[in-house]
Amino acid sequence: VIARRAQTVAIERGANAAVDLLGRADGFLGNPKVRIPLPRALDDAAKLLKMTGQQKKVDQLVTAMNRAAEAAVPQARTLLVSTAKSISVDDAIKIVKGGETSVTDYFAGKTRQPLGEQFLPIVTRATEKVSLADKFNAVAGRAAKLGLLKGEDANLQRYVTGKALDGLYLMIGEEERKIRRDPIGTGSAIL
Repeated sequence: VIARRAQTVAIERGANAAVDLLGRADGFLGNPKVRIPLPRALDDAAKLLKMTGQQKKVDQLVTAMNRAAEAAVPQARTLLVSTAKSISVDDAIKIVKGGETSVTDYFAGKTRQPLGEQFLPIVTRATEKVSLADKFNAVAGRAAKLGLLKGEDANLQRYVTGKALDGLYLMIGEEERKIRRDPIGTGSAIL
């Protein structure tokens, strides 16, 4: 029981640290590990736009995408903490015996789909606030005129949502590795 509680505390600590790191200004935009780039399909279009003096529009689009992810991530805290608290004894044993990201894998398996559903409307609202849809449509329209992209080929809100979740689990994994390497130094001495 004590070991399971200690594990739960460590898991909560890692999840909270990841949410705190990402769910703030420049949490995504200022972190090269999780910064959300333009969708790959827009890379060539972005290069052409830059060459035609429209670098600012490309930069605004990337900034808006990352700000949308930063706005969504804090909503993950409640589900992550409740997931950590609801770990069964069997799950706890699997996590302890698992690899260095077994906690992260557990979180991803239990929370990716519901968090995606929670994030999508937040990302959609955030992108509407900063006119991201208009910016994307402008970039996509230029790309489509050049034959580089079909406007219906991408859903930017789903792309940003997926990348926000990828970044969240990446950072939870980093926190998990820190705790596993140095449980005492990370405040998890009971482990």
